[in-house]
Amino acid sequence: MNTFGLHTFAIAPVWDLSRIEPQMDRLKELGVGLLEIPLLRPREIDTRRTRSFAGHYGVELIPSLGLPRALDIGAHPQDGLDFLEPAFRVCEEVGSFGLAGVTYGSIGKTTGRAATTREIDGMCRFLERAAKAARSHGVKLGIEPCNRYETHLINRGIDAARIIERIGADNIFIHLDTYHMHIEEESFGAGFEAAAPYLGYVHVSEANRGVPGRGMLNWQACMKAIADIGYEGPITLESMNHVDQDIAGGLAIWRPVAEDPRDVIEVGLPFLRETARAAGLQLG
Repeated sequence: MNTFGLHTFAIAPVWDLSRIEPQMDRLKELGVGLLEIPLLRPREIDTRRTRSFAGHYGVELIPSLGLPRALDIGAHPQDGLDFLEPAFRVCEEVGSFGLAGVTYGSIGKTTGRAATTREIDGMCRFLERAAKAARSHGVKLGIEPCNRYETHLINRGIDAARIIERIGADNIFIHLDTYHMHIEEESFGAGFEAAAPYLGYVHVSEANRGVPGRGMLNWQACMKAIADIGYEGPITLESMNHVDQDIAGGLAIWRPVAEDPRDVIEVGLPFLRETARAAGLQLG
């Protein structure tokens, strides 16, 4: 069984328990066993209250983030490590296995050209140090390939796998996202197979970031590819219903992604569970 998750952008633009908790009984009915915390500003998270909340409802937690645009981890890696340190602390204090997201760069920040050898070398040196920092907190570090419009550094599963193999750290995992895969991969099968040895987290997101099943993404092929590699980790619905202004520009979220935002949960979650079941996966 794969733990079924929900990114809380489906409910609120930040980690806001006053908005999330009233929906928990319904989310549990729909099989949700994990919530993703957007760590836009890690120091704002009340970790004691958050861990108590998770224990009460019996859900796992995983924080995620993208590095701020102002950071240049190649030229000033310590600035990036200083930003990640409180994020790792949040992961440790809420009991998460790791930190997911674009931990190697900034969402929406590109140079307008292919990544240079110098950029890749600097990114790898940074990730090696970040992985050591994560280990000191007992957590793992995820790297999420993103589409070419959001980053020029890591776009495909094979790109992420090569970075991990080069670094050699055993606590870095790949975080795949079907929205980005739909743009960048040859096929879902190829993308998931390339990432399989290091795959630790999966976002299932419609091609328009809206309600799963109401876009152009081939969900049957997606779920079959996940089943074919024997992946047993979390599978989390990510939809950009409510996005904090600090990240909306990088994600190019200019308008609502669903006419009725309630449909992301009420229609999308059952659709994903049924499509997964047909492919031989059990989400819950």
